[in-house]
Amino acid sequence: MATPSEAFLGTGASYPLDAVLCGDSRQLLQGLPTKSVDLVLTSPPYFRQRDYGGGIGNEASLDAYLESLLTIFGECLRILKPTGSLVFNVGDKYLRQSLMLIPYRFATAALERFPVRLVNAVTWVKRNPTPRHFRRRLVSSTEPFFHFVVSDDYQYFPENFLRRAASPTPSRQRARIGQRYFRLVEASPLTPEEKANARAALEGCIAEVQRGEIQDFRMKIRGVHSAPFGGREGGRNIHLERDGFTMIRMHGERLKRDVIEMPVESLKGCPHRAVFPEAIVAEFIELLTRPGDVVLDPFLGAGTTAVVAKKHDRRYLGFEINPEYCAYARHRVASVACQTSFLDTVTP
Repeated sequence: MATPSEAFLGTGASYPLDAVLCGDSRQLLQGLPTKSVDLVLTSPPYFRQRDYGGGIGNEASLDAYLESLLTIFGECLRILKPTGSLVFNVGDKYLRQSLMLIPYRFATAALERFPVRLVNAVTWVKRNPTPRHFRRRLVSSTEPFFHFVVSDDYQYFPENFLRRAASPTPSRQRARIGQRYFRLVEASPLTPEEKANARAALEGCIAEVQRGEIQDFRMKIRGVHSAPFGGREGGRNIHLERDGFTMIRMHGERLKRDVIEMPVESLKGCPHRAVFPEAIVAEFIELLTRPGDVVLDPFLGAGTTAVVAKKHDRRYLGFEINPEYCAYARHRVASVACQTSFLDTVTP
């Protein structure tokens, strides 16, 4: 296995997987083989926000900062497999009392410059933002994670995203379920035949809930409820017009929204002041990769992406320019139980 020092010295060096390499990601990325990574998941240094010990983030202008990010993005795109994804978390900043919309400037520029698609802008809602008291603005408590892909064949496992067991309907609630719809049917302008059919459909759905076949249901009634949004021929709007009602069965699966509500984390003794919550990294790794896939973080910081990848049986590679952060990340990753043996990738 190549040592980290050998790995970033030049062309032809062997890059070890499951490793933290200390160096400038703009140089290290050039040594990776084309189409060799399944997921790039990273949070680049914010613009003129903190001193990370060199590298990106201290540019003289916002345009220069964005250009640095786009250079990194282009290299990440080169090493990404056609089935892979890039997830970039970019922070915003106020300059002269105005929010600069840096994340969205970056995302727009990436879409204009590179052959990528933006699947989602997932919003991280911070449950415990840093307390600040501004007289003329609200406390910022959200950050976007941009999910880019290069083809229609990207890996995607939405069933693994924000998995939580559906809470069972209490027995008392089950006993009353659907009763209000009977009252609405009777008060509706439906014909007697339509009302009879609606009552029969209601009784059928209630029985399905009682048997545990569905979690819940909703009913739309013509003349009582508005038409379902996005209805199309053969769908719920047709049923509503033809039958006077439509039934919407719910099977207990949570709606997969583009929002992650998660508290900000801190690590005791960590030299890095802006740490990814492990739970957020886990959500994207489970959503976009399989066990054994390669996850790269070109701005590894305190090592969270590598730690979570290792815990979830993924291969990992992390780049970090700050030697203090590198040492901390390596120690932190080493404390996680080992998973698989090292594999080398060799630059062409």
